[in-house]
Amino acid sequence: QVQLTESGGGPVQAGGSLSLSCAASGRTLSRYYIGWFRQAPGKERDFVSVIARSGGSRYYSDSVKGRFTISRDYAKNTGSLKMNSLTPEDTAVYYCAAGLDITLANLRHRSSYGNWGRGTQVTVSA
Repeated sequence: QVQLTESGGGPVQAGGSLSLSCAASGRTLSRYYIGWFRQAPGKERDFVSVIARSGGSRYYSDSVKGRFTISRDYAKNTGSLKMNSLTPEDTAVYYCAAGLDITLANLRHRSSYGNWGRGTQVTVSA
């Protein structure tokens, strides 16, 4: 198992930016796909983005494409999500996840990821 801890959330005004980080311990993240999900109050936890083991393939939900950038740092054993042009609709708890058996067919499914952090709150005010 790999333990994941998110950081970098907080309040921000619409149009602003935040960078989230996902720190791993227990195992190296290099074997895992790193995903980000978010959950707004009263809603399900939804897929945001994922990056492949190699870092060469990245996928985004339509709602964040062009505004968010996912990355990973093998030396630091971390994943990151850079969020620009934030809107109030981006307000949610953001979760980092790691999965081994991720494919194009399952990368948006929560159940594909076996390791989760506790989340970090992002609040965007109008």
